[in-house]
Amino acid sequence: MTVAALVLEHDPDAPAGLLGAWARERGVALEVVPAGAPIPDPAARPFLVSLGAEASAFDDTVPWLAAERAALDRALDRDVPILGICFGAQHLARALGGAVARADRAEVGWLAVESLAPDVVPHGPWLQWHRDRFTLPPGAELLARSPACDQAFRVGPHLGVQFHPEVTPAIALEWGTHYPASVAEGDTTLEAVRAGGETHAAGARVRAYALFDAFLTSARCASRMRADALG
Repeated sequence: MTVAALVLEHDPDAPAGLLGAWARERGVALEVVPAGAPIPDPAARPFLVSLGAEASAFDDTVPWLAAERAALDRALDRDVPILGICFGAQHLARALGGAVARADRAEVGWLAVESLAPDVVPHGPWLQWHRDRFTLPPGAELLARSPACDQAFRVGPHLGVQFHPEVTPAIALEWGTHYPASVAEGDTTLEAVRAGGETHAAGARVRAYALFDAFLTSARCASRMRADALG
């Protein structure tokens, strides 16, 4: 019986998107857990993904934040690889001993990211949609950055990315339509979000799949090491 990886989904309009399509093509089973629902024990899972959210990862008044933090801590304690995306990366950074705060400026739209590890984070524009930022956890390897903030880090098999590899152009356009204040805060326009999606859709999918493949390879290596240690 295939054991599904856990995907923590915080908002209905922020689904797994390309991550789900990639998982289907790779034969990887995913179990999506909505915010507020009981989170299954991640200990026996191949990996855990924490998606984006409108909430801030430093806001301890968010009703479901403590339960997610407990799940992240449990996964870290049992060496279950974690992929954190945007909010998820911030929450992962915090669980690993880093911090989360407001960024000096918001990033919204299809923006360039400088990769320091293109085998994990390919060069090219990625969809950004955030007003917060993380600080690197102790011992983390910086994998990518932008003029605004650090963009990706790795600690062992755990990977955090500030941008959104899972977002399709349709999801980005829905966000732009529903959250005009975020678009304005990011100093862009709905038309720019639409045009960026049309221009970068094919390349974004290729880059996203490469990132997910790199994470999966690392996760499977960690799983083999964990099994060897137990056996």
